[in-house]
Amino acid sequence: MTKNVADELAGLQLPVERGCPFAPPAAYERLREQAPISKDRLTSGGEAWWVSGHEEARAVLTDGRLSSDKRKDGFPLFTLDAATLQQLRSQPPLMLGMDGAEHSAARRPVIGEFTVRRLAALRPRIQDIVDHFIDDMLAADQRPVDLVRALSLPVPSLVICELLGVPYTDHDFFQSRTTMLVRKTSLEDRQRALAELRAYLDDLVTRKESEPADDLFGRQIARQRQEGTLDHAGLVSLAFLLLTAGHETTANMISLGVVGLLSHPEQLALVKADSGRTPMAVEELLRYFTIADGVTSRVATEEVEIGGVSIKAGEGVIVSALSANWDPAAFKDPAELDVGRGARHHLAFGFGPHQCLGQNLARMELQIVFDTLLRRIPTLRLAAPVEDLPFKTDAVIYGVHELPVTW
Repeated sequence: MTKNVADELAGLQLPVERGCPFAPPAAYERLREQAPISKDRLTSGGEAWWVSGHEEARAVLTDGRLSSDKRKDGFPLFTLDAATLQQLRSQPPLMLGMDGAEHSAARRPVIGEFTVRRLAALRPRIQDIVDHFIDDMLAADQRPVDLVRALSLPVPSLVICELLGVPYTDHDFFQSRTTMLVRKTSLEDRQRALAELRAYLDDLVTRKESEPADDLFGRQIARQRQEGTLDHAGLVSLAFLLLTAGHETTANMISLGVVGLLSHPEQLALVKADSGRTPMAVEELLRYFTIADGVTSRVATEEVEIGGVSIKAGEGVIVSALSANWDPAAFKDPAELDVGRGARHHLAFGFGPHQCLGQNLARMELQIVFDTLLRRIPTLRLAAPVEDLPFKTDAVIYGVHELPVTW
């Protein structure tokens, strides 16, 4: 590494905010080329190993000596205030924060809810939801229409409602609170929405325990009762995990996917000409934008060597999925959006034991949305230049606050 590059990278605080929707921060490329595993400062003020190479990232995410438990000393957090640490350590971990046998035991009973076969039964309802909101778009008196508010936000919200068995009468409450999590709102509003949603989910689980239905909760409750392991708090945590992991990321991916396709006419034409390309297009858009970056964190429980670098026990490790998904060693010409690439080895859903539980659901939602939107509104176009769109500056979860479209 040359001295100039070393000095520049030494001053970085990671993760870096994205300045362009169509490329990671330039510093990520330099890090990946010069030091794919490097110890760097975090925006929170702490230090951790930053992993930016694709091969190295996969090695981290499959090594059992690297823990996902956020309560452990040294776990890298982007917020290090005392209140956050106390809250983390006073609550039982979500599934994402479990390791080994504990994680497998929590994941195994739920994974059957997300098989392709099980989700196929949900497809007609998702199609109805998407058609409903596109009907509203087409009936709107004025254009442009904000695609974020009209489609990207409500679709994942109502799909989660279907998955969790939320009564139709509660849809408006549920959708309004989930919208606050993604729209450009204050921290206080987001915290209030999260608290209200958690309280709602607690009540929903209680109602499901009284009258189990043939839905995700009903099946989990029936199984737990048969095994004598009914865990109310665990079911609430599961519902909260599915909500927070599956709503914001999918909503942002719908919006950014539309931006990506409409900004690349030749790629858009390929998808419009053959809907059979949509599944591959979804994979490429997931790789290209990598909505969640730097959220796959670990802490070493013993000394471990990854990519020739020795990581000591108690040191934090953060995988940059965005950088790994733009690694030319894994993806030829990564800066090119290529809907025919068909590279499913991207890390947008993570990798290894903690790979996203709901990835099949997310893929199905995105495929239905893109296919239906392009078929029903074939002249869809952006109503504002890409550079004028209000992209999120959050360095971890990326998206766009408003997306005016017309036709």
